[in-house]
Amino acid sequence: MPDSQASSNRLVAETSPYLLQHADNPVDWYPWGEAAFAKAKADGKPILLSVGYAACHWCHVMAHESFESGDIAGLMNRLFVNVKVDREERPDVDQIYQQALALMNQQGGWPLTMFLTPEGAPFWGGTYFPPYARWGRPGFSEILERIAAVYEEKPEDIDKNVVALKEALGKLSRPETGGQVLPEAGLQAAQRLARQIDPFHGGLGDAPKFPQPAILKLLWQGWLRSGQAPLRQGVELTLLHMSQGGIYDHLGGGYARYATDEAWLVPHFEKMLYDNAQILDLLTWGAQDASEAWKQDLFAQRARETVGWLLREMLAPTLPDGPAAGAFAATYDADSEGEEGKFYVWDADEIRDALGAEASLFAKWYDITDEGNWEGKTILNRLQRLELGDAATEAKLAEQRATLFERRRHRAWPSWDDKVLADWNGLMIAALARAAPVFGEDNWLTAAERAFAFVVEEMQEDGRLRHSWRHGRLKHPATLDDYAFMTDAALALFEATGKRLYLKQAEAWVAILDNHYWDPETGGYFLTADDTEGLLVRPKHAHDNATPSGNGVILQALARLWHLTGETAYRDRAEATIRAFSGELSRLFSAMASFLLGSELLLDSLQLVVVGDHDDPNMQALLSGRWQVSAPTLVLQTLAPDAELPRHHPAYGKGQIDGRPTAYFCRGTTCSLPIVEPQQLKDAIKAARG
Repeated sequence: MPDSQASSNRLVAETSPYLLQHADNPVDWYPWGEAAFAKAKADGKPILLSVGYAACHWCHVMAHESFESGDIAGLMNRLFVNVKVDREERPDVDQIYQQALALMNQQGGWPLTMFLTPEGAPFWGGTYFPPYARWGRPGFSEILERIAAVYEEKPEDIDKNVVALKEALGKLSRPETGGQVLPEAGLQAAQRLARQIDPFHGGLGDAPKFPQPAILKLLWQGWLRSGQAPLRQGVELTLLHMSQGGIYDHLGGGYARYATDEAWLVPHFEKMLYDNAQILDLLTWGAQDASEAWKQDLFAQRARETVGWLLREMLAPTLPDGPAAGAFAATYDADSEGEEGKFYVWDADEIRDALGAEASLFAKWYDITDEGNWEGKTILNRLQRLELGDAATEAKLAEQRATLFERRRHRAWPSWDDKVLADWNGLMIAALARAAPVFGEDNWLTAAERAFAFVVEEMQEDGRLRHSWRHGRLKHPATLDDYAFMTDAALALFEATGKRLYLKQAEAWVAILDNHYWDPETGGYFLTADDTEGLLVRPKHAHDNATPSGNGVILQALARLWHLTGETAYRDRAEATIRAFSGELSRLFSAMASFLLGSELLLDSLQLVVVGDHDDPNMQALLSGRWQVSAPTLVLQTLAPDAELPRHHPAYGKGQIDGRPTAYFCRGTTCSLPIVEPQQLKDAIKAARG
């Protein structure tokens, strides 16, 4: 197999764009798998595990500095068995070793660099290392030699670290159980988190700033429940500065992963499918119920632009003789031509050349100066002018953005990771399904249904989901997140379309989770299935990260299924899931927003039944009353005139009035009188959602 002079390594046979980026390294990389562990055992060498992803800037930096260096690769090949992992393809592997790094009191992130025994047990690690000592950090070459020497000469120290870390990782996979969660717990958490919102720029804490949509959703729901204005204000302030800041792509649409500064000006320029899916939910709610009309208009505009980017640039490629494009790709890189952000930034001369005499108008609104606002260049933003201009000004600015977008199209593009991930697609499908009826965009709903069909038809094998698809090849067993997010997508499509096939698919996926992921001892779902290859531990938690927790999302889905079907097994499973993690709330509430939202949905949901033909224009007119107001805990069920609800449902036996589409709005065991007018329905939801 390869040595430091070889032209390619074992990664050449992989599908991940990230792994393929490293296929020509002089490092003798192995993909994660038994072959690597067998080699380490046979040679008596430790494993060097490197985890990253295709859009990661610092992953590229470390690759260029170290993994493309013949000298450093020679050290790696002589001293270690080297394993490269795409964290997007193997979130289970990444999660375990990120937890191990945290237990070493080190900041997590990517690239993740971990040193393991041949059995996969971690004993030391870090993230990015420069090739040689600088910035007060040891050089990677020095670290390689030091770790190898300790492994060889002080096995007792290695064993001590291994035992301590394995015990700690095992405890993390056994969350503290508790009782049921009171309905007001979510509001109390939201009130505490609202105090952490930056009062000037929005967002939580200082730089770097991440969107943290799960927390923003909890604050929004807290406002709906209580009417406490600061909760809504915290969400609006954050969403407003994000939407007018440099983290937003003002020409092409879509949000970058995070801002490196506190004001949301300087993004880390990579764009992730999962961020934009979750932000689309928030934009939809803001367009429905922001405190001022101009904010509603702005959030609606950003939603439309973001979906425009999605449908223009993020559809996975169609293969010759393969399935039609339908599902969504994963990421866009931060870098192009070896520079972070080069595709997105401008200088004043370029703007003047493109826009001519009217460039001064654009410069005034988008912070264009000769000096620039970042490393001599300009990141387009409207942070100095948060409010929208008058109609004529905004129309002219739209024309100018289109001109600049066309010019930017001819630049060298960032690399694109076109693999399809079931979990991230689930997030986007659900967001599209919830947004489409609000904005009256039938094509968004069509796109959501098409992506859903792709996952069902192309990403299942022997009746089970797989995690990743690229160019016709399926890879890796599904995680809890794959099933949870796709189940949420199925239920969002069921509410938007009334098609029962989506409800049936949701039930089928929950049955698989119950059979293969459920923890029979303390409840809750493991991240990995019982028949997935053995890992050091089976992670189980309810903590949100950049994506919501699988247990939090499946708790929400179980609650909806209970309300929709009346099957007590769903309620029982939801209650057991709450007990499995509720003991963690007192110390980890800020990381458990999705879990709290699921608890509230189970305990205090609103139920709306609309009886009529789903395709009847009068039915759609009545349903418009629901889509004009944000109500995340509302469970919608459309019912054909000759169909029946479950007997437990408070609206059981109720039907149309005078042959007209008729709505019944229920809470607990009590339902409203029949509603036949959209405005009446809208008013009823607004009155009851608090």
